[in-house]
Amino acid sequence: MLKEIKNICCIGAGYVGGPTMTMIAAKCPHINVHVVDINVDRINAWNDPNTDHIPIYEPGLASLVNEARGKNLFFSTDVDQAIQDADMIFISVNTPTKTYGVGKGMAADLKYIELCARQIAAVATSDKIIVEKSTLPVRTAEALKRILDNTGNGVNFDILSNPEFLAEGTAVNDLLNPDRVLIGGEETDRGKLAQQALVNVYSNWVSKDRILTTNVWSSELSKLTANAFLAQRVSSINSLSELCEVTEADVDEVARAIGSDSRIGSKFLKASVGFGGSCFQKDILNLVYISKSYGLNEVADYWEQVIIMNDYQKRRFAKKIVETLFNTVSGKRIAILGWAFKKDTNDTRESAAIYVADYLLSEQAELVIYDPKVTKDQIFSDLEYLGSRSTEENRDLVEVSNSPYDAVENAHAVAILTEWDEFVTYDWSKIYNSMLKPAFLFDGRRLLSDELMREIGFEFYKIGKG
Repeated sequence: MLKEIKNICCIGAGYVGGPTMTMIAAKCPHINVHVVDINVDRINAWNDPNTDHIPIYEPGLASLVNEARGKNLFFSTDVDQAIQDADMIFISVNTPTKTYGVGKGMAADLKYIELCARQIAAVATSDKIIVEKSTLPVRTAEALKRILDNTGNGVNFDILSNPEFLAEGTAVNDLLNPDRVLIGGEETDRGKLAQQALVNVYSNWVSKDRILTTNVWSSELSKLTANAFLAQRVSSINSLSELCEVTEADVDEVARAIGSDSRIGSKFLKASVGFGGSCFQKDILNLVYISKSYGLNEVADYWEQVIIMNDYQKRRFAKKIVETLFNTVSGKRIAILGWAFKKDTNDTRESAAIYVADYLLSEQAELVIYDPKVTKDQIFSDLEYLGSRSTEENRDLVEVSNSPYDAVENAHAVAILTEWDEFVTYDWSKIYNSMLKPAFLFDGRRLLSDELMREIGFEFYKIGKG
């Protein structure tokens, strides 16, 4: 019999769980949604009376939280109670790349997923539908089911794969108007009923022609593949950006020419200093590891090249700064505008800015960093995570500014590393006048006009422009 979903629990209040559950609560007022996490500070932030202080910045998210919170949307650290009450449990915990043991640097670390499964198994006393929301390797559902089915307490668990396809910065719109919702389930009568239960949740606001059902394995692999294809396009256009620079071509003109081909399309052909975020690199490395584990070395090599090109793009941009500043940046003040991995988010995971900054710091540059949404603590945390130098060295060489105009004061160079819209609106003549001369400007996101910046007086470099 088809199960009516009245209570949903989501384990994990991060970038996926928080926004997704907020949208479900907003669109399904008849369903109680409990988002739980063991991180007390994060839950407190989600419960802050001022929704401007919620832990995730996404345009439109704060108003949605304000609308549903306390009515049918609840944030709590009481994981056991939420599991006990739920008809459907979303697992939305972190699956970072392993930093130890077999698969180090490539495989997904599934320890948090397994801990969730074991906690659900220990607590649940009634049948549950378990939904994989975290990005996972193919056949993770099989491991989940083995753990859950061996509890010995007679509870039935149905496993679904429902990968997220959100783009940070546009997550609310992506949730409201998704290209597709993918739900993978077991090809059994119970599996199909579980699939239909989740289809019915999304059907409250998503048209059924956009809800795709597959088997579990296809769903899990589709998520990795989608991110791999998008990242591949970015690395492809970035590889051509360097060729454009040496041949005096313009990568935007090349992208426009090929993007007008309906077989190719125009999206994800914007050359830049490199892609970042929590998904692209992690998912491709996961794909590489899975391929190697099955002996598919040529497949692994093909996808690994996407990562190699992305790393190279960040490194060559930083190297260009050093070479242009007369082959040394030692003791020179360089202002970095943008630390988030993309605009309209405060997420910094794998941001290109981190690695460009690290390269410049290794050359003994003195950095001043400004980002409209990323905190000072987060910036230093990102640098310290790399382990390239001591905390004291980072604090000595790096300053975080609350004002872009203060950041550029007496700077030898400015580097734009995030495509924030506000950067275009700055008074660049004022910035030029406040800098040391010659004043160097490096546009890693292709935001500014070459002609205007050179007319002002900048020594201007735009990635992908000869």
